[in-house]
Amino acid sequence: ISPTAAQHVDDDLGGRVALIVDGGACYVGIESTIVAFRDDEAVLLRPGGIAVSDLARALGHAPRPPDTAAPRASGTLASHYAPRTPARMVTAAALSGEVDRTRRPVAVLARTVAEPAGFTGRWLRAAREPAAYAHDLYANLRTLDAAGAAEILIEAVPADEAWLAIGDRLTRAVHAEDDDRD
Repeated sequence: ISPTAAQHVDDDLGGRVALIVDGGACYVGIESTIVAFRDDEAVLLRPGGIAVSDLARALGHAPRPPDTAAPRASGTLASHYAPRTPARMVTAAALSGEVDRTRRPVAVLARTVAEPAGFTGRWLRAAREPAAYAHDLYANLRTLDAAGAAEILIEAVPADEAWLAIGDRLTRAVHAEDDDRD
């Protein structure tokens, strides 16, 4: 899970560095947008803080999605940004049922679903607005990963442009294996 605060860096490095400069939490939260130019054509390699519509306004057209010839960019493998605890996305409609059905301790990142009465796991209420959700995403995943649950359930986010980068990160985070786990 990407670090977005000095404490995350310290947690990840385990004292292997003598000094960490703390400039506060990352402003955007998720990583930057990556665009490549191939044959004078813009290719969106990784969605991020800059919306596709903003890129289209600046370029005069929307960047095309990557294909097999696109260069590899950081954070674009099928599995990335993943917690150590197995995680999966579920729809808002299915979330309460999944929590009730499972017999294992779970941690939950919910955006619209309220914590059910009697829930005994770790429940985090995520922001409903994309920018705030993106800002808090990795800190929330780290908190849930440290909760000692058998699984993390993440309420799926909308599939519109405002949530594109967040959906990308969540899809990679719930993939079976992370490419840079220890």
